[in-house]
Amino acid sequence: MKMHQCAVILLLVLCASLSTDAQPADVRQRYEKFLKQHVYGNMNERICDREISKRHITQPNTDNGCKEVNTLILANKDTVKAVCTGGGAIYNKNKGLYMSTQPFAVVTCSLKSGARHPKCSYRGSKSTRKIVVGCEQGWPTHYDEGIII
Repeated sequence: MKMHQCAVILLLVLCASLSTDAQPADVRQRYEKFLKQHVYGNMNERICDREISKRHITQPNTDNGCKEVNTLILANKDTVKAVCTGGGAIYNKNKGLYMSTQPFAVVTCSLKSGARHPKCSYRGSKSTRKIVVGCEQGWPTHYDEGIII
C-alpha cells in the first residue's frame, strides 16, 4: 500500500510540473522561427540593420539575398501568443489567421535600394497596428500583416 501511495504522489508531482500549455513538437520549429524574425520588445527603428543581421533574416531565392521587408513586434512572446489564444479574432479562418484585438507597436524594416546580402541595409519605421498572425494549435507561426490604426 505504501508503494502505491508513493506512486500516486510521484504521478501528481509530475503532472503538476508539466505545463498545461506545452508546445506541440511539430509546431516548435515554426514558432521559434516566428519569434526570431518577428518579436523583439526592445526594437527601435534605428537598429534594423543590426537586428536583421544578428537574427540571420534573409530571403532565399532572390537576386540580392536580402529580405525586402521585415516587421518586428515590440512585445514579449507571451503577449504575442495571446493573439492565438483569446487576444485575437479570426481574420481568415481558411488560413488560420488571427487579428489582435489590441494594437501593438511595431518596427517595419524596409530594404534600401542597392543593398545586397550580407550587407543588407534597412530603413526602419515605427507604427501602431493590430497584428495579423498565423496560428497553429494556439501558437503563432507566421506574421501575415498588420492593420494600421
